[in-house]
Amino acid sequence: MASILDEYEDSLYRSAAAQHSRASVGIPHSGYVNARLEKETPIFNKQRIDFAPPERINSLVVSSNQLCMSLGKDTLLRIDLGKPDEPNQVELGRKDEAKVYKMFLDHTGSHLLIALNTSECLYLNRSVQKVRALSRWKGHLIESVGWNKFLGTETNTGPILVGTAQGQIFEAEISVSEGSLFSTNPDQYFRQVYTLEEESGPAPVCCLEIERGIEGKFFIIATTQKRLFQFVGKVPEGTEQQGFSSIFALHADHLPSFREFPASFGFSEIAFYTPKLRSNPRSFAWMMGNGVLYGTLDYSRPDSILSDERVWVYPSDIDITVNKPISIVLTQFHFLLLLPDRVKAVCTLNGQVVFQDMFLEKFGLLTRMIKDPTVQQIWIHTEKVVFRYHVQRESRDVWKMYMNMNKFDLAKEYCKDRPECLDIVLAKEAEHCFQNKRYLDSAKCYALTQNYFEEIALKFIEAKQEEALMEFLIKKLSNLKPSEKTQTTLLTTWLTELYLNWLGILEGDPSQRNLYLDTREKFRTFLSSPKNKDCLFNNRASIYELLASHGDTEHMVYFAVIMQDYERVVAHHCQHDEYDEALNVLSRHRDEKLFYKFSPVLIQHIPKKVVDAWISMGSRLDARNLIPALVNYSQSASTQQINEAIRYMEFCVYQLEETQQAIHNYLLSLYALCRPDSLLSYLEQAGTNPNRIHYDLKYALRLCAEHGHHHACVHIYKVMELYEEAVDLALQVDVDLAKSCADLPEDDEELRKKLWLKIARHVVQEEKDVKKAMACLSSCALLKIEDVLPFFPDFVTIDHFKEAICNSLEDYNKHIEELKREMEEATQSAKRIREDIQEMRNKYGSVEPQEKCAACDFPLLNRPFYLFLCGHMFHYDCLLQAVFPNLPAYKQAKLEDLQKKLAATSQPSKSHHRPKDTDTISLGKGQQSREQIKADIDDIVAAECVYCGELMIRSIDKPFIDPQKYEEEMQSWL
Repeated sequence: MASILDEYEDSLYRSAAAQHSRASVGIPHSGYVNARLEKETPIFNKQRIDFAPPERINSLVVSSNQLCMSLGKDTLLRIDLGKPDEPNQVELGRKDEAKVYKMFLDHTGSHLLIALNTSECLYLNRSVQKVRALSRWKGHLIESVGWNKFLGTETNTGPILVGTAQGQIFEAEISVSEGSLFSTNPDQYFRQVYTLEEESGPAPVCCLEIERGIEGKFFIIATTQKRLFQFVGKVPEGTEQQGFSSIFALHADHLPSFREFPASFGFSEIAFYTPKLRSNPRSFAWMMGNGVLYGTLDYSRPDSILSDERVWVYPSDIDITVNKPISIVLTQFHFLLLLPDRVKAVCTLNGQVVFQDMFLEKFGLLTRMIKDPTVQQIWIHTEKVVFRYHVQRESRDVWKMYMNMNKFDLAKEYCKDRPECLDIVLAKEAEHCFQNKRYLDSAKCYALTQNYFEEIALKFIEAKQEEALMEFLIKKLSNLKPSEKTQTTLLTTWLTELYLNWLGILEGDPSQRNLYLDTREKFRTFLSSPKNKDCLFNNRASIYELLASHGDTEHMVYFAVIMQDYERVVAHHCQHDEYDEALNVLSRHRDEKLFYKFSPVLIQHIPKKVVDAWISMGSRLDARNLIPALVNYSQSASTQQINEAIRYMEFCVYQLEETQQAIHNYLLSLYALCRPDSLLSYLEQAGTNPNRIHYDLKYALRLCAEHGHHHACVHIYKVMELYEEAVDLALQVDVDLAKSCADLPEDDEELRKKLWLKIARHVVQEEKDVKKAMACLSSCALLKIEDVLPFFPDFVTIDHFKEAICNSLEDYNKHIEELKREMEEATQSAKRIREDIQEMRNKYGSVEPQEKCAACDFPLLNRPFYLFLCGHMFHYDCLLQAVFPNLPAYKQAKLEDLQKKLAATSQPSKSHHRPKDTDTISLGKGQQSREQIKADIDDIVAAECVYCGELMIRSIDKPFIDPQKYEEEMQSWL
């Protein structure tokens, strides 16, 4: 029985595996969420067998659910795993010191060979209890057996191959009589057919495997410590029972094909993976000194069955001089390596360690690992413990590995029933196609994913792949449901715009005539598609605007016919020594680095042809790396030659739409040096938004100032919003230019006025032109005659600006009259308000005896109350309690002060002997003061109904329960 500590270890292992599995689960970039309701079991699930051997386990083999185990010196234990409670124990009957060296069990689980360290071999059939010695085999230490899976039965092995420690390969056959009794000799024959050798001579035959291909061809694989041999030959049909001597005879005079590796750790082992029972193996893994040679088996090849070979080196923590691997087992996608204290599983797809299982020291060192090919179970044993691994859903994560290897068809095959995984694969395939510039394939894959539409569209836009973007949008449009009208409208309109752009580009290129006609036909098919008809009809105004903006009258008419808009149709009808060779080589190979290296030399001799070559390279060249060549060339060249540098810079700026500041700054310097005419147009085309300008404003300003380009300096000042400097410089050039600058600060009237005053002062003091100064007044409404008068000299007569003074006075009179009219209107409005207030004071309302306070629900007439026009009635104290917390702090203070004054006036007088007339006068004065205080309180408390006024509106976002009292209130409900 397993101990408590063992169970604890197993539970820890399962928990760690589950946590690792969960850690790999995240929220994907797509629209799927991978939710798992249960813990996912690991691929390799370990189970300790509830078995306590009475003696040390020497060897263990398993096949077809039959387990055979050698215990101690003389005991053999056989267990049918279908009936584990009925073990069968057999005694070897050996009296000498012989020990079991190795055991071999055939594919049916019927024939057991027991090799002894005394170079003897024993045989035991499943149906008998007695062990028989194979006399012909004596004197040979058996290392490996190649079973005949095609002719072997439960009573006869058929021709089999046996490998020895001396490098000999024997052919043998063992047979059992019908009554489970052996014949005189169970070994029918035992003859040598070949000897395997390495450089140093014969080498032990570590492994043997027999496989049959097509057309009667047999493949025999044999391995030594360093070499893997292949024997290929045909056995005539009907002669299979005669064995494989003919195949080995073909290689009697020459070595068979083999693979050799230099490193060795004294032995090797080969494992095969067979997908189905009674089928041929599909892959192999050979464990040798250099690593694991893994590959597939291709039975259609003429000379070698091995295919797609690659060597996976051992993980870095495996030192073959200290803890070399002991055994290897191969599954569909992994090979497992057995080390003295652990098991490692390595994925055959990427060579990564995906599983590691450590064994406790108390179990002892691991001895052997084998696999039962019929039930795909893996067995491991030490001298006293047996473990079993179940392989469960091994292909669960294979799609990820195929995806990472860019084998997307295989990845999709392994996740076709898991849509969230399929979506990830499609997204990765789309990204792979995009990076390899297979944009159309990328678009088709992206359209099938749940990735964000905006991100995908932006990728194609940034890559300037309109054709791929159109393909993506078309696929997306075809997948939309009829109810998704907004998405349909968006995609339809966008596709129309893209088609029109693409047609406009192709129409101007005669070499693309066929492509133009094909694209036009696709566009017309799109417009006339029945699926898009309703959407196009509902948004036909937008489509017409798009067609008109592109000037595509042909398709406007076509679309109008489809939309049956015949009115629009009728309306349309009614109205470059050998420098050239060097450049040719560069142009042919199109290597960017070579261009960078040799351009400084070539441009000195054939500048025009070099620039043409640069232009033909397009965006593949980084213009920043060519600037040193251009600078060196332009410093020693004439103005005409500098034009070539300008031509390339203009190509980068206007055609490639480069935004690098260095490129724009250099083009600016060339313009300032040789083409002042183009300088200003370039600056104006760049715009006035500093955030969208790609040249350095301060550098441009300094450059233009150095070369005396004042117009350009004024423009830069305007972009930098230095309007005063712009006007000051513009006045040195042109007054009209200064005026255009003065009107730019639209939001700052004070600055505009200041700028216009500068212009006026310049016109008066510098140009001494009074008429032009008066024109400034009419150009800017902010300037008045009195602002300009101080600039005129004393000798100027009033005749020059008499009209302006009169106009100013008239404006002032109009303004005064307007102010008077506004004052009269304000007086009348105040009078009407006072009358309305007085009228309101005389209003009254009736209160029934049974009326109650809207706040406390007690009878209203018991205490002083307020009645509002809306019909709500409140006690004085109830209204005060509701209003006070919502008043501003200053009003709360004022109300408290008024209440104190009111309380003071209500106290009785302490003197009772004053004259009657004096007392009456004081009472009257006190009564008047008391009424005023009450009125002031009413103005604050009863300004509006607490339920119908602004107070209720302002309190709409307040919680029903005070946050400070929330816990107390919640506890009261428990």
